[in-house]
Amino acid sequence: MTPLRLFPRVLRVLAVLVRYRLDDLIDEAHVMRPLQWARAVLPKPRTEIASMPRGARLRLALTQLGPIYVKAGQVLSTRRDLLPPDVADELALLQDQVPPFPGAQARAIVEEALDAPITALYARFDETPLASASIAQVHAAALPDGREVVVKVVRPGIRKQIARDLDLLHALANLVARWHPQADKIRPQEIVEEIEKTLYHELDLQREAANASLLRRNFTDSPDLYVPEVHWSHTNERVFTMERVHGIPADDIAALDAAGIDRRHLAAKGVRLFYTQVFRDNFFHADAHPGNIWVDTTRVEDPRFIALDFGIMGTLPEADQYWLAENFMALFERDYRRIAALHVAAGWVPADVRLDELETAVRTVCEPYFTRPLSEISLAEVIAKMFNTARQFELTLQPQLILLQKTLLNIEGLGRQLDPQIDIWAVAYPELKRILARRYNPLRALREIRRRVPEWLHIAPQIPDLVHTGLQKLAQGATRVDVTSQELQFLHAAQRDTQRRILAASFGGALVVSAALMFVLAPARAPWLEIVALAIGLGTFAIAWPWRSR
Repeated sequence: MTPLRLFPRVLRVLAVLVRYRLDDLIDEAHVMRPLQWARAVLPKPRTEIASMPRGARLRLALTQLGPIYVKAGQVLSTRRDLLPPDVADELALLQDQVPPFPGAQARAIVEEALDAPITALYARFDETPLASASIAQVHAAALPDGREVVVKVVRPGIRKQIARDLDLLHALANLVARWHPQADKIRPQEIVEEIEKTLYHELDLQREAANASLLRRNFTDSPDLYVPEVHWSHTNERVFTMERVHGIPADDIAALDAAGIDRRHLAAKGVRLFYTQVFRDNFFHADAHPGNIWVDTTRVEDPRFIALDFGIMGTLPEADQYWLAENFMALFERDYRRIAALHVAAGWVPADVRLDELETAVRTVCEPYFTRPLSEISLAEVIAKMFNTARQFELTLQPQLILLQKTLLNIEGLGRQLDPQIDIWAVAYPELKRILARRYNPLRALREIRRRVPEWLHIAPQIPDLVHTGLQKLAQGATRVDVTSQELQFLHAAQRDTQRRILAASFGGALVVSAALMFVLAPARAPWLEIVALAIGLGTFAIAWPWRSR
């Protein structure tokens, strides 16, 4: 879009910003200073607007600008590493309920997307929507076999509208990058790109259906969480049909009490579900506000949650998942030295950071919390403060970790709504220990070896050629090797130990290969062979350990 065509849209945005006196924020950031000159000709703000905190004024401004800006504000609220807490809290309250588009238009979209008349697809299709949001709206329907479903339909023309608004957001990001004194830390273009990615992901309803399908598979027959069934025959990028469910929004305390739901039991389940999704499955619902989380009223004695809206799901790289779990455990045990060491080992802070200084900074932040009863301590708040402190040491975190932090805040907030006396720490610590004990153990390691043996056998014949090629390049000087004097000293010391290690490595390697092959070739009903394989593996470790320690 050309700058000339963007100009009217820019003027509209600026008018809304000035109406809600968001020029105060602009003053703080030194962005678009010409607005200061315009104040002389602008009317004074209404009293009710002038008395509002800045976060509330920003939320109202985004609401007036339209659904795409509301959605952008929702996404931005997940980046609590970049926003002041008061602004992030207000943006998290944004609701994208917008006027519905005509039901006849929804019917037409469904027929075009699924290439069949609506009467052939559904026994009933209600044109009056159940809910309407910025990206799509939801209609009740019934399949030909009588099963009740809901049909999510993408708004007509929404892709073009998003593209136009994103052009404007990119232009505004360029202005921020030009004028803001800390633009290199805020990275406005990266924020807009993240908003753009999230919006286009939510436009693809087949992607959302796939998310729902995986989450349902992870919790098949679970007493803690129910995920509606996806009807793939009636689903594609523009239409998503899933089982219709009924429940109570998780924050409707009066309705839960009237239904006889045990809220204390439910609150503890919510906390355990968070750790199960993150550390067992590495796939978590990242938009877990009460509108998307219901409670199943058919299970009064043993209540469970119902998950809805799967547009925003989170995953973590396997390494970050491990480092994060270890950080949680170290925090539970108040081992600040380990927290500092884990931050360095994970690559979240530079390797040259002084561990004692980082340890002191983390202790300074965390220790005051432990003067309170554990039931009053917010784990999410402690994690947020800890990460903010680590930013002084050039902390680098992926957006997914920030998304997880926001999800933890939602879960804790919901848990305390359900049970104000819940001890988050008492629920979370044993659950995380249990999950990690099952995930990181020798038998699981052997199973992973068993799974990967075919891959290793496939590449094994290539190894001699690769070694020969590498040595040849090294001999010809084609490979550059930079070695410092400290590294030369290390190599000289290591040379004396090489002969001893060769014997141990050869013997240990033979044992590992034997254990792996025995494990792979073990008959299905011969568990004793797996036990022998495990014993060999542990024996190998015992043999190799003295050599490693020298």
